[in-house]
Amino acid sequence: MTSGGGPARWVVPFAEGSAAMRDLLGNKGANLAEMTRVLGAERVPGGFTITTTACVAYMRSGGEAPSGLDEQIDEALGALEAEAGKRFGDPADPLLLSVRSGAPISMPGMLDTVLNLGLGAESTEGLAHRTGNAHLALDSRRRLLQMFGEVVAGVPADSYEEVLSRTRDEAGARYDRELDEGALRKLIDEYLAIYEGHTAEAFPEDPREQLRRSVLAVFDSWNNPRAFTYRRLNGIPDELGTAVTVQRMVFGNTGERSGSGVAFSRDPTTGERRADGDFLVDAQGEDVVAGVRNTEDLGGLADRMPEAHAELLASLERLERHYRDIQDVEYTIEDGRLYILQTRSAKRHALAAVRFASDARHEALLSKEDALRTIDPEALTALLHPAIDPDSDYEVLTRGVPASPGAAKGRIVLTAAAAEAGAAAGEDVILVRPFTSADDVGGFHAARGILTAQGGKSSHAAIVARGMGRPCVCGASEMAVDTAAGVVRIGDRELHAGDTIAIDGSVGTVTGDDVELVRPRVGDAFAEVLGWADDIRRLGVRANADTAEDARHARELGAEGIGLCRTEHMFFGPDREELVREMFISGELARRERAAGAEDGPRESEYRDGLARLAEIQRRDFSALLAEMGGLPVTIRLLDPPLHEFIPVSGFDRELAEAEAAGDEAAVARARERRDVASDLEEVNPMLGTRGARLGLILEGLYEMQARAIAEAAIETGAGGAAGVEIMLPLIAYESELAALRQRVEAVVGEVLGEHASEVPIGTMIELPRACMIAGRIAEHADFFSFGTNDLTQTTLGLSRDDAESGFLPDYASRGLIGRSPFETIDVDGVGELVWIAAERGRATKPELKLGICGEHGGDPASIEFFDEAGLDYVSCSPFRIPVARMAAARAVIG
Repeated sequence: MTSGGGPARWVVPFAEGSAAMRDLLGNKGANLAEMTRVLGAERVPGGFTITTTACVAYMRSGGEAPSGLDEQIDEALGALEAEAGKRFGDPADPLLLSVRSGAPISMPGMLDTVLNLGLGAESTEGLAHRTGNAHLALDSRRRLLQMFGEVVAGVPADSYEEVLSRTRDEAGARYDRELDEGALRKLIDEYLAIYEGHTAEAFPEDPREQLRRSVLAVFDSWNNPRAFTYRRLNGIPDELGTAVTVQRMVFGNTGERSGSGVAFSRDPTTGERRADGDFLVDAQGEDVVAGVRNTEDLGGLADRMPEAHAELLASLERLERHYRDIQDVEYTIEDGRLYILQTRSAKRHALAAVRFASDARHEALLSKEDALRTIDPEALTALLHPAIDPDSDYEVLTRGVPASPGAAKGRIVLTAAAAEAGAAAGEDVILVRPFTSADDVGGFHAARGILTAQGGKSSHAAIVARGMGRPCVCGASEMAVDTAAGVVRIGDRELHAGDTIAIDGSVGTVTGDDVELVRPRVGDAFAEVLGWADDIRRLGVRANADTAEDARHARELGAEGIGLCRTEHMFFGPDREELVREMFISGELARRERAAGAEDGPRESEYRDGLARLAEIQRRDFSALLAEMGGLPVTIRLLDPPLHEFIPVSGFDRELAEAEAAGDEAAVARARERRDVASDLEEVNPMLGTRGARLGLILEGLYEMQARAIAEAAIETGAGGAAGVEIMLPLIAYESELAALRQRVEAVVGEVLGEHASEVPIGTMIELPRACMIAGRIAEHADFFSFGTNDLTQTTLGLSRDDAESGFLPDYASRGLIGRSPFETIDVDGVGELVWIAAERGRATKPELKLGICGEHGGDPASIEFFDEAGLDYVSCSPFRIPVARMAAARAVIG
């Protein structure tokens, strides 16, 4: 950024900024500037912001401050001194500053902060004299030494915490604020010694040196491990950089008429239109966020300081009306006077997001489109999280603050590392901590739920859990967590790491009973906002469903049809799997008989009998599925099984060994034959072998059997018509494959449905790169395309999803070589380009060609935006992703 063609401008005073400068000033700096305009300078402590461009320049230069930065900071500091009527470093009445990070995208607790800059040994005594509060001055000095040491000089936090804990014990104090002046002076001396011992230099007393080094330390915090992990988990680009806000300090720890807190303009858990939040009397803001003391709610503030409470409510109202979103406000009260330190759009649970969108529309605060823009489609999955069965009878071990809704059950783990290890092993775990910090973010991602002994609704645990959609209970103060011993104590009850508990983040309860979890009941607002999304979106939304139960659930969640029924999934289960094995074995033996010239041999008869038995099973399953969907489109994919899943050689080896052990010669001969056939059919790479259309062409009668079962089910459920059924042929590479199979399928469908046969569209999955390239020729034989993006991604990138996602892909992501996994969000440049090609070439041949997508990408918001742009007609995803897809499809239209 330059000013009038001059040198780069690295520093912007609050009064000269605005919300539109978010990329330059970061969330915090832009909001402070805008907040100053909305509330007035008397309500917002003054300051200035060092831009993200300064941070980027610093990182690109290898850690050198950009030219002109120091001079611009001095100039802005002089203006701030004049505004405040105080001088930075004044020994009698010092101006004190805070330095905070502020990235363009909110990263709560991930970056660093230093408070009370400018407080030296001499000015500490001056502040004590001016305020008449030596405790305030000494405690502020103590905090500066600790924060500067940890953030700027890299002194381990434990070094300070051990001394602080010992000092509290010696003084018989439970909280830091209970330490007397003597204890604080002793603590300051010990902190200074710790600093010098770790850094081999004295603590810098020059206030400008403190400020300069703190600013550069915040720049450095952009690349600390926890920030890097948070960005990777949330898809935040590394090159954004962070801004640094420098602001005049106000104090919430000057006595009983002071305090600090966090307030929300509406309840961030439920969305109810009432102010909510936390307050700590005689405390600084970091005490609230850290969760090291249990807070009071805003009712406590109203009782203690009604005038400040009323001013806070008025400020919340003004800020919400201005920003047109739920606000998360940090505030401090200094001797009864309210200061607003920060406001930002509140992180909220999906329940609150949905209710706010609905209420804001009815309050004429937002248009329908703007209301939908406040909802993150991905967050809606949290509304589908389970809850504890309300009819179950269970013992409540303890209660805490209901910090993030939903219930979770799992084994107790006491560290983030244990949570990640448990999740990697496929276990459900609950992360139990005294309180959490930013270093626990990996454990949050891995755990099913979070439980802490300390903290409130705006503690780190609560904010991060809500953002991730994890159930969370905070402030369970009856609970003591002994991480070293692996024990959680609640009264006289002891729980151990590995024990199973359940938490309910909606009401704040904890139980050790084996409760049942059930799907939650969402309110009317959920249906209302999804109805708005349906009115706006262009893409249809279908479900991937293989059973009537799946179909029922999909319809309940708003599916407009089934985009993928995987018929091979209908054969899972011991009885059905045995029938399928028999069919494949006898079918292969019949094929060999025909190749040898025997058209109607005994194996052919066995094969046809097997097909007939499977046909009856398929007919019943298809009938149930079609009946459940009530005439909506149902796309049934004909068999596409990797043969090794149904006829593994190891299974026949066991069968042969058992027959030999029993001495049954006939059984031995049969088992050996079956084992030999399975061995002959075994493939080196079965996912690219004899499956899909290839299997349908080789095993004559297989796809005809399925087509007949589908057509008969359509008659049963469609009052003589086709009942919305669509038949899909998988893994087509050559148009000749599709032409041959379509002819067979059409003949059977015509025989069963007669004049209604034309009502059954016959299409294909597009899941191979060659199919995309020759899509124009394939379209001559297809009524629709459905992109199978799972296999298309594998075959385009040359990856095995199962191997890559548990192998090198996470390493690629951690190195920044890729963003999200290409199996989660579509690879637009590669796989996406093939989708574009196939869509264009297919419709060039057949303009009315229907296009859909049925891979896992069909439920991913970023991928849905691409599919909308590519002109597809519908997406299909798992039932639980239906609300996400409906909302994402609307967001793709409105942006």
